[in-house]
Amino acid sequence: MPRVLLIDDDQELCEMLGEYLATEGFEVAAAHDGVSGTARAREGGWDALVLDLMMPGMNGFDVLRALRPEIATPVLMLTARGEDVDMVVGLELGADDYVAKPANPRVLVARLRALLRRGAGQEPGPRRVGDLILDPAARTVSVAGRAVELTGAELNLLELLVRNAGSVVSKDVLAREGLGRALLPFDRRVDTHISQIRRKLGPLADGAPRIRAVRGSGYQYLVR
Repeated sequence: MPRVLLIDDDQELCEMLGEYLATEGFEVAAAHDGVSGTARAREGGWDALVLDLMMPGMNGFDVLRALRPEIATPVLMLTARGEDVDMVVGLELGADDYVAKPANPRVLVARLRALLRRGAGQEPGPRRVGDLILDPAARTVSVAGRAVELTGAELNLLELLVRNAGSVVSKDVLAREGLGRALLPFDRRVDTHISQIRRKLGPLADGAPRIRAVRGSGYQYLVR
């Protein structure tokens, strides 16, 4: 039974979501402020965290900053509807996915299951391409021995590219398997994440970018 921690100051919402998640086979606990939520998350044993961004005092962004250096538990954040800036900042801080409020319980369950499937599908062995080593199980990346800090979404996308190094991976596949949803018209999320990954990894030894954009197709991790 997957264990989920809800961190949200809206107690009625937590009760409603908790009851629904329980009927769907989840074991649920709740914390109603950022401080206690951070402490509960650090106890470990959680399969996923559902985190509200807009809480008084220690908000969801603060919780992500505190937890991400320590734990790799998947985080599904709850954002105010239409607040794209909150979504982008949350993903950059290490959240893995988001659901807009008011949260539809069926959508929340679907997103949680997608996160858990992606986690269960991670292979234990590290992947090496040139001077880059990506360990899906440990959720770590290094380049020439230098540790590289990536968000959950960035690591998912990079793992797909590294797994298919030398081949082009379509944006549709990157969005669906890396971000957990289909690509929408004029959707720039994949491009934005790839840009951040390039910046964090740095170029190859010859100065070429590690990830090449293939116009009209997708992206390719270069093999030298």
